[in-house]
Amino acid sequence: MSGGVPARSGRLPLSAARRARGLLSGPRPEAVPALVARACTLVGLVDIAAGVFPRFRHSRMHALAEVLPGALGPFAAALSLSVGVLLLLLAHGLRRRKRRAWRAAVVLLPAGAIAQFTYRHSLAGVLVSLALLVPLLRHRDEFRALPDPTSRWRALANFMLMGTGSIVLGLLVVSAHAGHMVGDPSLAARLEHVIYGLFGFEGPVAYAGNTSWTVAFSLGALGLLTAVTTIYLAFRPEHPAARLTADDETRLRALLARHGGRDSLGHFALRRDKAVVFSPSGKAAVTYRVVSGVMLASGDPIGDVEAWPGAIERFMDEARAHSWTPAVMGCSETGAEVWTRETGLDALELGDEAVVDVADFSLAGRAMRNVRQMVKRIERLGYETRVRRVRDLGEAELDRIRRAAEDWRGTDTERGFSMALGRIGDPGDGDCLIATAHKADGATGAHGDLKAVLHFVPWGPDGASLDLMRRDRSADPGMNELLIVAALEAAPGLGVQRVSLNFAMFRSALARGEKIGAGPVLRAWRGLLVFLSRWFQIESLYKFNAKFRPRWEPRFVVYAASRDLPRIGLAAMQAEGFVSLALPRALRRRPRPPAPCAHTGRDHDLNERTAQPA
Repeated sequence: MSGGVPARSGRLPLSAARRARGLLSGPRPEAVPALVARACTLVGLVDIAAGVFPRFRHSRMHALAEVLPGALGPFAAALSLSVGVLLLLLAHGLRRRKRRAWRAAVVLLPAGAIAQFTYRHSLAGVLVSLALLVPLLRHRDEFRALPDPTSRWRALANFMLMGTGSIVLGLLVVSAHAGHMVGDPSLAARLEHVIYGLFGFEGPVAYAGNTSWTVAFSLGALGLLTAVTTIYLAFRPEHPAARLTADDETRLRALLARHGGRDSLGHFALRRDKAVVFSPSGKAAVTYRVVSGVMLASGDPIGDVEAWPGAIERFMDEARAHSWTPAVMGCSETGAEVWTRETGLDALELGDEAVVDVADFSLAGRAMRNVRQMVKRIERLGYETRVRRVRDLGEAELDRIRRAAEDWRGTDTERGFSMALGRIGDPGDGDCLIATAHKADGATGAHGDLKAVLHFVPWGPDGASLDLMRRDRSADPGMNELLIVAALEAAPGLGVQRVSLNFAMFRSALARGEKIGAGPVLRAWRGLLVFLSRWFQIESLYKFNAKFRPRWEPRFVVYAASRDLPRIGLAAMQAEGFVSLALPRALRRRPRPPAPCAHTGRDHDLNERTAQPA
């Protein structure tokens, strides 16, 4: 009947039916690891609580406990506590889809269920633990991530964290049985009892009945767990951390010879502490380092732009295989467009690179007055400069420059990753430029003491990119300005038409924030950057670069999700050497020859890099 109300049907609407099927089928497979990790954390906390707090004596199933062997209850309490701690440790690995974490969780969940049933007689805890096994077993194919490269500092970190956690949990265990204590021991006595118990000895706190066995088993289990996990992390077989092999370097140099003029950071891909993946055609490559679970690439891919998508796809395959967080630091605008188009990642402007066109550079004019006056003053003090290709220097002079650069380094850690080569005078780097400043000998006029060094890497056939600036702390101020001007003036004779200087992070915010009319938000952001410049060279690098009137080329960071940015930032600081998580030299492993990492069943070599400081 027209205009009438349709008769109701007994069937559900299509959307409701789909929702019902979705609830019955469970979560999407790709969401399972994160859900399982949260559930594993919850079960771990429940197991810890079950092991820490005494069981209820009025449980309906308490009669069962009366017929069990006397040591089984204390053992079950210790097992429940240990399983809970291990499940908390495994939650992060499950979230990252690690296969080893999955295997351990499949074993630990039934063990925790048995421990809860034996000690607390709790069916609810048993059911929750066993229920978590269902999605783990059903979606086991989601947990295929390969192991990360290992480093010994993780064992030290584990010992510190587990030791602290064991002491805190031990105090909870000791205090949770206060009703059975003999007397009222002080906090110091309880802490002493915990320390003794972690090492397997009896402490000063006494308990009535069998409670002392429960406390002793729990404390001993915590101490044993700390020792075993630390020893495992320190001595487990290493998954090889790939470096740049000789063949990789040869292939990269061939790509740079054809396409190196596209990106000023291209030559830094030859750092030998990076790994590389090539496109299927071999015409493009992406170099990277793995730092704290972040797969960190720098600059644009190397090679033919048409082949970039193939190299990027291999990069993302490697990130998925290990469940690493992919990120790119300092890529150009073109690189950011290709990365975001091919991967669905996002890009954020990170700062600007200062590029000086040699033909347009001049010390004349009011804008260059400060630089001109500084250079003239330094020259009057008797300083001279020399700018040469590395291949034109003798080995004795190169060795002298290397030792001076090492001595003048301001930190114990060698800094640099995205815009640093990490070496001087290598036989394969003959096209690099070295600018040196000397204090002239007034009597003979000969070149005197070496006072400052600038090192530039090639940027295609007609460019150079600043790599390193070092100077003697006793030299007069202005050494860097003197050498940059000397390099720019010598550039035409060396066939160099463009020179890339330092990277200025957040340059546009600093520049706009100091202008008249800047809004309160921009001024506040600039104020924060100026404040952070006390520890990081943010404002100082911008002002130093601006002296030479460069053109500014934007650089970007490419990332998967906004929540990953803090983690990526920390990984970048580790890679650049601003944050060091390495052990003292005496505790480090002896270096082994670099080895490529080839995974069985893959049609190409997939390399990975351990988390080492730059």
